[in-house]
Amino acid sequence: MTTTTAVKTTLSVSSPVFQNEGVLPKKYTCDGEGINPPIRIGDLPEGTRSLVLIVEDPDAPGKIFDHWIIWNIPVLELIEEDTRPGIIGKNSKGENRYTGPCPPNGIHRYFFKVYALDELLTIGNTSTKSDVVTTMQNHILGYGELVGVYKR
Repeated sequence: MTTTTAVKTTLSVSSPVFQNEGVLPKKYTCDGEGINPPIRIGDLPEGTRSLVLIVEDPDAPGKIFDHWIIWNIPVLELIEEDTRPGIIGKNSKGENRYTGPCPPNGIHRYFFKVYALDELLTIGNTSTKSDVVTTMQNHILGYGELVGVYKR
């Protein structure tokens, strides 16, 4: 399932450690510390009450691999590295955590998708990306993404 929606891209999403479409530093992958990178969020719409961050790899063999599903992030401008700023759902490994990029072959793209919502989501940490995407429909005020690449 892809999280692409018809929502207009309005948020600015960046990182102090890699450029859009740039190489993710090893520290944030399975070859390093495997911690989440810092993510900056700007241009939040008025009325934003929470943020959702979905990190996915569309180049994974067979299906999109979900690396991090996190919601009810407070309205903030920087998600610090190695943090848990919201409720973390199940990634594609069935774990409630950030899983660092670990492509089996070639260069993979990692999409850091940020959604600004007009409410908090009332779902538990057993939720998957599909649950989050379904629940946040009709509550998205803005969207932005950052893409990093990595090759082992």
